[in-house]
Amino acid sequence: MRQRRRIAGAIFAALVFTGTGVASAGAEGQSVFVTSPAQPMNVGDAIAAATAYHDSGAYDKDVALVASQAAAWIAERAPSVQRPAVVFDIDETALANWEVIKRDNFGRPVQGPCDLALDGPCGWAAWDQLAADPAIAPTLEAFKAAKTAKAAVFFITGRPEDQRAATEKNLRETGYDGFDRLYMVPPGAKFGSAADYKAPIRAEIEAAGYTIIANIGDQPSDLLGGYAERIFLLPNPFYRVH
Repeated sequence: MRQRRRIAGAIFAALVFTGTGVASAGAEGQSVFVTSPAQPMNVGDAIAAATAYHDSGAYDKDVALVASQAAAWIAERAPSVQRPAVVFDIDETALANWEVIKRDNFGRPVQGPCDLALDGPCGWAAWDQLAADPAIAPTLEAFKAAKTAKAAVFFITGRPEDQRAATEKNLRETGYDGFDRLYMVPPGAKFGSAADYKAPIRAEIEAAGYTIIANIGDQPSDLLGGYAERIFLLPNPFYRVH
């Protein structure tokens, strides 16, 4: 498999695309390769790139870069606000799902079992019920900064309400203890996007008298819709939630 990838890479490296989509190898007697230069990245190549980004340490470095700025802002801003609040997403923000992402080869099957004794895929719902996610350390530091600054902390997650016990257990056991409230998707609720669900909750928090000084998430849809002084987007090339 690696040999075929190297050969394919060598072929593409040797090609010079023209405006017609025909690429010439550039040497007399060699084959002419025809394809479209406008095609998006191959999904297999995207998975390989995302895995390399994670495993190289670059992902951890970039998460730390954003989360440290969030922690610094919270420490600076909270003392000057009467009722400061910080909002966190959970998956790939507070807690890491890398184990199940790898098992599912970057897919997201919701249903199905999750037996960690087997080297195979897991249903995400069953995975979440295991309460086995590790904390994302830089985000945990931002959480601690909020607690130190006496800011209220709210989690807003796209996880369903029937995962509350496991999610609260997972958060507390990994260091996220003492948060003010965890918002989860009510049974049977449907939303056009995560932003349609999360923005009204932030509005509700501010209507209760809080000022949300920071909103921290890994998806643009965690952050869109207003109701936060500053928004912090952690890197996540592994999946997209609209």
